[in-house]
Amino acid sequence: MTKFDVVGFGALNVDLLFKVNSLARAEEESFIEDYTESCGGSAANTTVGLIRLGCKAGFIGKVASDREGKLQLDCFSDEGVDTNGIIKAEQGKSGSVLGFVDKKGARALYINSGVNDTIKFKEIKPDYASQAKFLHLTSFVGEKSLQTQKKLLTTLPSDVKVSFDPGAVYAQKGYSAIESIIKKTYVLMPNSFELEQLTGESDYCKGADFMIGRGVKIVAVKLGSAGCYVTDGRERIRIEPFKVKVVDTTGAGDAFCAGFLYGLIKNKSLSECGRLANFVASRCVMEMGARAGLPYAKDLASI
Repeated sequence: MTKFDVVGFGALNVDLLFKVNSLARAEEESFIEDYTESCGGSAANTTVGLIRLGCKAGFIGKVASDREGKLQLDCFSDEGVDTNGIIKAEQGKSGSVLGFVDKKGARALYINSGVNDTIKFKEIKPDYASQAKFLHLTSFVGEKSLQTQKKLLTTLPSDVKVSFDPGAVYAQKGYSAIESIIKKTYVLMPNSFELEQLTGESDYCKGADFMIGRGVKIVAVKLGSAGCYVTDGRERIRIEPFKVKVVDTTGAGDAFCAGFLYGLIKNKSLSECGRLANFVASRCVMEMGARAGLPYAKDLASI
């Protein structure tokens, strides 16, 4: 029985973002102009983005019994995300990210994983992900939670499609480390640099074809300010970005995934999915933090 449009499975982090005059290098100094604290985590941001667009979504992840863990659960509950798949650890610390964002929106992030990297397969409710149209996976720093993701994929019914945003962490591991996930992936959504790391191809079109050749049905490549490129092996489409004033790029890729998945859930064409993805990402970068700018269903009328 399908209960969710999407179930996300990834790290849950509280983001402390500092707006700085410049990103300091070693031995340099900079100063803080403003800061915000907000809930984050790549798959979590995408899940919230989908909820705001009117989808039904749940989440698999892990928090500790601390202030940050309660904050994560409260953020999800406020948005309407189902939290029955979230594991609550009695010990340890919830994940957190320290981020620095400069005047152009460029950022540097420092991750403190906490209990995110301790998820065991036996802790997951066995049929939770099976109730979704899509299971959306993003990266963990630690190996234990990655192995749990891999094992979960072996238990999924065939009607649950896998969407995968590898992010920098998994891309750095290389193709062989995540090959078993890629081979079960329906839609892959890396940025161009991550795709190059995974395939060795500097041309993102060739990199996307490499992934199509490995069984991925759709590849959507995030090109930042240049928009995106999408292909299913038959259609190959470059989609122009929406021109906006960039405040903070944190969460832009996660927002892109939300827009693209929304398009797939609504049976839109590849080009429409890419345009929706670009739109949701453009709204995200206009605000500080990963979720503040995420649009609602009513905002889609402006596309």
